[in-house]
Amino acid sequence: TINPGYAGRTELPDNLKALMRPVAMMTPDLALIAEVMLAAESFREAKELAKKTITLYNLMTQQLSKQDHYDYGLRNLKAVLNMAGTLKRADPTLNEELIMMRALRDMNLPKFIKDDERLFRLLLSDLFPGLELPVSTYEQLDGALRRELLRKGHQIHEFLIYKIIQLYDSKLTRHCNMLVGVTCAGKSVAWNTLANAKTALCKEDEAEGYVPVHAHIINSKSIDLAELYGEYDLATFEWCDGILSRLFKTCAESEKPDEKW
Repeated sequence: TINPGYAGRTELPDNLKALMRPVAMMTPDLALIAEVMLAAESFREAKELAKKTITLYNLMTQQLSKQDHYDYGLRNLKAVLNMAGTLKRADPTLNEELIMMRALRDMNLPKFIKDDERLFRLLLSDLFPGLELPVSTYEQLDGALRRELLRKGHQIHEFLIYKIIQLYDSKLTRHCNMLVGVTCAGKSVAWNTLANAKTALCKEDEAEGYVPVHAHIINSKSIDLAELYGEYDLATFEWCDGILSRLFKTCAESEKPDEKW
């Protein structure tokens, strides 16, 4: 699909458009899609929960500020519903509204700026009245994070610990994560501390559920596309791997259960 008006996409030139037949498409019914996905995840109250979820997304689109990294589309909605299904399978006896509320909170809260976070919590409490979600706590990880910060000579700031825990939660549910913020906001400290803490929990504390983390850092702006992805050499007719493709191959060939970032 061309996705006209989509960020980062270029429009087709008019002489190329003239060769193609236009096709009209309808906007997908998100409520119906959400209902079907929740029903497939064995939710009994799929219709009601789907309606609440779409209502929340519509309110967020209308009332929250416009940021480049905000996404209220089908891709984000699908990730929320998948997480709700995972939580449902982990504990089928749990209140379904509580499961949906937790999935919506954990998948959306980390990306909001401070003012929007406050408004999002109000919207969530309006749609799910009388429900209170406990804050995610990881005692072992929390202790390891504080230890790693002290080792590096950093101050222990509760907000930084909170954001690192949010990053940990995001990594449990997403393959790709992005840290957004101004210079010196603590982005590098956050992911480095999390990686070191998880490695220390595995090697030093021998805690269950944690494996060493290996980070591969690439500055994609310092190299061109051929160096990053690889290219086909027209002189020798051979494929030459780029830095990213070589790293992906190395990580895929590794049989260790370690995390590769």
